[in-house]
This record gives sequence, structure tokens and C-alpha cells, in this order.
Amino acid sequence: MNLAEFFKTEFAEHREVTQRTEAGLQTAFAGLVTACVTSIRAGGKLMLFGNGGSAADAQHLATELTIRYKKNRAAIAAIALTTDSSALTAAGNDLGFDQIFARQIEALGKPGDVAIGISTSGTSPNVIAALKQAKAGGLITAALGGKNGGDLAQCADHLLVVPSDTTARIQEMHILLGQMLCGALEIELGLA
Repeated sequence: MNLAEFFKTEFAEHREVTQRTEAGLQTAFAGLVTACVTSIRAGGKLMLFGNGGSAADAQHLATELTIRYKKNRAAIAAIALTTDSSALTAAGNDLGFDQIFARQIEALGKPGDVAIGISTSGTSPNVIAALKQAKAGGLITAALGGKNGGDLAQCADHLLVVPSDTTARIQEMHILLGQMLCGALEIELGLA
């Protein structure tokens, strides 16, 4: 392996995906920000969830919102559905892994909340089930996806599909978009 060439190739691909994401997702991002601002102002909350690296992103972003992003300010109501090990294992054992997020949304979600699913493939059955549960419960649904969007389009009111087939690049854009969401919410809610 030519390590120098590998290094340059990875950065080149990252730049290309960043440029395509910037060019293609501005309107969808603005729609997501508006939906989140509307929910928070009405006393709602954001509920984030995903698997693997997407679970880590959900937890990371919920923490940025509830604690702080750029500066000390009032808390923004957000929760990661990926962090309660008792709920995850009980739902997985008793109801099946596909229901681990849907059951939490059924219990904790209320109309006007925003459910944000994160799936690089767009085909994660538990993310899809949760978004369907959210939609049935009157929540606003949103998703961060990649590749061709998979099954997310059928259940997400706000869909941001990163234009890439490479999981690493999709995940890099998801955290970028997620942190941009945190920053935009601080500004739009007058907290920055």
C-alpha cells in the first residue's frame, strides 16, 4: 500500500462528497431546521436514533443540544434513543430488535416532536419501524441517509440523503449536518 496515495485519495473523496452535499442538501437542511425550531418553540423535543456509528452520532448530537454546542445557553430538549441499555435489551428480547426504537417513540413521543432516524444505508429495519411509529403518532419525521436513500423516503417528512455510496463519507457528512443543525438551532432559537 502506498500510504501517501491512500491519504490523498481519502481526502479527495471527502472533498468531493462535501461539495455534492453542500450543492444538493441546502433546501432539505433548511426544512429540517425549520421543523425542529417549530417543535422546540411549541414545547416539543427531538428524538434521535440509529445503529452503530449512527447510534454514536445520535448520542453525540442529543448531548450537544441538551448541554451546549458553542456557548452556554438554555437547554434544547433532545434525547438519543440509543443510550438506555435496559430499554434496548428488553425491547430486543421481548419484542424483537426491529422494535427497539419504535417502542420508545410510542412511549415517549408526542405529536409535534421530531423523530430523527440516522441510517447510512436507509434500510435499517429498526430505524424504518421507528419512523413509521413516529408518523402514526403524529410526530414530525426526519432522516439522515446515504446511497439512494433506501426506504427512508416512504417515512421521512424531511430527508437528507448524502450523495455517496461510501459508508465513511456518509457518516462524515451526517455528523457535519448534525452539528450544523445544532448551530442553526442555537441561532434560530435566539440562544447563540
